[in-house]
Amino acid sequence: MKGICVLGATGSIGVSTLDVVARHSHLYKAVALTANHNIDLLFEQCMLHHPEYVVVVDENKAKSFEQKIQNTPISDIKVLTGSESLEYVSTLDSVDSVMAAIVGAAGLLPSLAAAKAGKTILLANKEALVMSGDIFMDAVAKSGAQLLPIDSEHNAIFQCMPAGYKSGMQAKEARRILLTASGGPFRQMPVDQLVNVTPAQAVAHPNWDMGKKISVDSATMMNKGLEMIEACILFAMKPDQIQVVIHPQSIIHSMVDYVDGTVLAQMGNPDMRVPIAYSMAWPERFESGVAPLNIFDVRQMDFEEPNLERFPCLRLAYKAINLGGIIPTVLNAANEIAVDAFLNEQIRFTDIPLVIERSMDKFVASPASSLELILEADKNARLVAKQLIIELAA
Repeated sequence: MKGICVLGATGSIGVSTLDVVARHSHLYKAVALTANHNIDLLFEQCMLHHPEYVVVVDENKAKSFEQKIQNTPISDIKVLTGSESLEYVSTLDSVDSVMAAIVGAAGLLPSLAAAKAGKTILLANKEALVMSGDIFMDAVAKSGAQLLPIDSEHNAIFQCMPAGYKSGMQAKEARRILLTASGGPFRQMPVDQLVNVTPAQAVAHPNWDMGKKISVDSATMMNKGLEMIEACILFAMKPDQIQVVIHPQSIIHSMVDYVDGTVLAQMGNPDMRVPIAYSMAWPERFESGVAPLNIFDVRQMDFEEPNLERFPCLRLAYKAINLGGIIPTVLNAANEIAVDAFLNEQIRFTDIPLVIERSMDKFVASPASSLELILEADKNARLVAKQLIIELAA
């Protein structure tokens, strides 16, 4: 029986993870669940899985949750609050695996704590690597932690790598990664109409059920830009070895091109339980609850190059990784602020890349040599982005 801590249990990845846990309750036990504020769903999850610990980051919500579980079968759960508690539950002795599914920079510290503690990390938080790639991978190497990517694309790449492959290794036989992207909801919208896109339109992804922030990132293709940076770190490849391919059907989740001309592709229905189940069962496999892929229903698969005029965020991600240092951290921080402003109707959809690029231009690519420097860059980039948003709204 393995103990699992689910960071971000009430998000889409967390919900899918607990679905897989429920299917294999003889193999996995949910030791700790965390949430920011969705205590109603968290209560339902606790009633089903009865974890030892719960972290509700919002202090007022944590108090409400404590009251909610009184005189119930789960009244003995230890309820913690604050971001520091996320690191605590990630490093519990009873935890073998940590599902790192907190969206954004908030997921960095607990994911890094799990890495330092030598846990098996199921990494769904791409920002942790974008912000602190070398530091994170060094922590994994030093502690002997196992790092398994959960993003459907990186999980697909991992599955297509040679036998015995581990994250961070350079597979010399692999010369290129083909990183697939759906193209989001605006793949065919005339570029001059993007300025009028609403938040409701941006979060309506055609293939995947995701949270608002990730859905907007998919619409701008910043999601793919962050995944490209993550792929460089996870698979020890250069940016020019990562080719983004728009594949609107989302059946092929990514491909690896080998030196002998072989291209291996991982295919499946677009359901996050597939990469989650693969990583939880690794190096074996078990049932995920996902219906088998009916290739005859697919009928055809299309592929096209991304238009960087339509998707400037993808260009900015390549610029950030090539500049290096703290610039990927600045990119990520400015994007989080810009997306939040767009969702709150403070800026237009087309302002998102403007805020990001102008933020990047205000920083020098100094080395990201310590966690303190990375967190300082993140903080300063957010302040710069917020000021740019005020200026745009004026």
